[in-house]
Amino acid sequence: MTILVDSDILIEVSRGRDRAIVARWLDLGLSEDLVLCTPVSVAELWAGVRPSEHEALAELFRTLICVPLDAEAGRQAGEYVRQYRKSHGMELGDALIAAAAVRNRAALWTRNRKHYPMKDVVFY
Repeated sequence: MTILVDSDILIEVSRGRDRAIVARWLDLGLSEDLVLCTPVSVAELWAGVRPSEHEALAELFRTLICVPLDAEAGRQAGEYVRQYRKSHGMELGDALIAAAAVRNRAALWTRNRKHYPMKDVVFY
């Protein structure tokens, strides 16, 4: 299975507050599953990092494959924003993450499923 991890999950993993998420993360690390992230999540986490968390965050990102966002992902994300902006408050970052998940045939692991109303997004 291929799993794309959303920013909210990565925050919980890096800070270790939610035991259920950390346990699931550890199980995932022992599996054969491919774990991905996006440049959007990388930027979001580095934007909010505390000085004491720099080393741990760098180590976390070394364990993940960061998938590129190309023009086609941008087009798909733009379609998601256009379609869901008014009805669901769709934001560009979430649209890019959803497009990356769909384009990489990955299940999206997020705590905020309501941010992803698209029918073609599969959840982990």
